[in-house]
Amino acid sequence: MESGLSFSAADLAQTRFAVSPMWEVVTSFRLLRAPNEPTLHRRWAAQVRPRLAQAGLDRGWLAELVPGHGFLADFLNPTPATPFPALAAELDAIRAAAPAQVRKDLDILRSKEPAAGHRPSPRLRLLREAPEEALEKVVAEIETYWELALAPYWARIRQLLEADVFHRARQVAEHGSARVLSELHETVRWDDGTLHLVRRHCALTRDKAGSGLLLVPSAFAWPRVLTRAVAPDPPQLAYPARGIGNLWAPRTSAATDAVAAVIGRSRTLLLTELDTPASTTRLAAHCGLSAAAVSQHLTALRNAGLVTAHRSGRSVLYARTAVADALLAPSEELV
Repeated sequence: MESGLSFSAADLAQTRFAVSPMWEVVTSFRLLRAPNEPTLHRRWAAQVRPRLAQAGLDRGWLAELVPGHGFLADFLNPTPATPFPALAAELDAIRAAAPAQVRKDLDILRSKEPAAGHRPSPRLRLLREAPEEALEKVVAEIETYWELALAPYWARIRQLLEADVFHRARQVAEHGSARVLSELHETVRWDDGTLHLVRRHCALTRDKAGSGLLLVPSAFAWPRVLTRAVAPDPPQLAYPARGIGNLWAPRTSAATDAVAAVIGRSRTLLLTELDTPASTTRLAAHCGLSAAAVSQHLTALRNAGLVTAHRSGRSVLYARTAVADALLAPSEELV
């Protein structure tokens, strides 16, 4: 199946890029629901799945609204108002979702179920009958999911997504929009004023959405593209960001010796150990330091903007920031 999104000069002029935390929420949650996640995300999934199960998020609101494949509830992906919106701004937009849109999405989700027509769950009934109350519960669960699954890794993910946006914006300036649109994905093709999407189950056409086009790079959409078409908003196209294969690759290098000369070997050792988020207890065990010493060093690193802290149940996970990644990168990567 193939659909086509026609473009006028005005539509091309209104085409823009945005990094959307909510697209990463829904695509990453969907990935975790799959029986076999892609190899490139296996390290991340192995760390995150136990946290979600412990918090009960594998059987909560998101589990009802984000099926393993097919349609995604459109109200979960509001149109970003800026190129790099904060999660809080997108959650505010979800809270303000029109009840008619919520009910429409629920109808579509129900029609796609294998046993279409069966009685909806208590959660989905509440969402239909009292959307304002239910959306607060949805938002609260998204915030918990974010803290457990994405916040500890967000500096790394955002760096990847921003790099994609800046690369493609430069390509637009050098080669024009048509070439960039044709290079987004193997199933996306630009031809004579129309963006064609091949092998799409849901058609993306101009009569189903507003003017322009919003392009959203994603770390978790691979290997497919995802769309949203809700008038009068511009259509959205979420596509796999460039460089996903290196997203979870270890980032330590010989540069650690130079960093150690400045901040000390213990703090450098902690930064290298934080290639994946970890708790104070785990860091103490792996680095041969006392828990008190680790805590003291982490406080200093956090004050310097080199690590961030994120609560995971009763534990606190520490993660490197993009600044720390840059410090530990080989010198040629800093150019």
